[in-house]
Amino acid sequence: MTAQRRLIRRAALAATAGAAALVLAACGGDSDSGSGGHDMGSMKSESAGPSASAAAEGGTHTDADVDFATEMIQHHRQAVAMADLAADGASAPEVKSLATKIKGAQDPEIKTMSGWLTSWGEEVPEDMSSMPGMEHDMSSAMPGMMSSEDMGKLKKASGAEFDKMFLDMMVQHHEGAVEMAKTEKAKGKYGPATKLADDVITAQTAEIGQMNKMLGKS
Repeated sequence: MTAQRRLIRRAALAATAGAAALVLAACGGDSDSGSGGHDMGSMKSESAGPSASAAAEGGTHTDADVDFATEMIQHHRQAVAMADLAADGASAPEVKSLATKIKGAQDPEIKTMSGWLTSWGEEVPEDMSSMPGMEHDMSSAMPGMMSSEDMGKLKKASGAEFDKMFLDMMVQHHEGAVEMAKTEKAKGKYGPATKLADDVITAQTAEIGQMNKMLGKS
């Protein structure tokens, strides 16, 4: 499991590095003096300041914190993608409302965790959901992740069929997130990250209960 997670992380970082290289090459071609590099350096220094301060206030971090942020970003992205499908696919108002709530909670958390990675000098992972085969790899590396086949079925579903499929999948997805959050609480050291893990456990456990009731399971 750990080796698979490292593989996903390395793939994400490699994709990010490739994109960054292209951007840097383009910037270099547009510059007609040495002042461009100085300006970019100043911008980097200014933008890094607040993040660096926030990181210092949160205390030290470990590899477990980096893994948590890197993997949970991908996990949240898929939950948001699933929630987006509910706008047109769902028929029950309760499902639409829940999907909106999930997206509203997880989008800001993605931004927060991306900020941590940047402040730690780590790369924010590329969104690999659109890369062929990567959703399958992520589904085997992270608990609760849907495969490309799962996501394809959800995209094609509508009405009551979508509602049930969405709830079944999101329960599984939330259970995986709770598992990942518990690992962070056990191994992580960065205060804001362990606090976010607490929040994930509390919020998503409650939503699991809500979705099971909607499914008639409790």
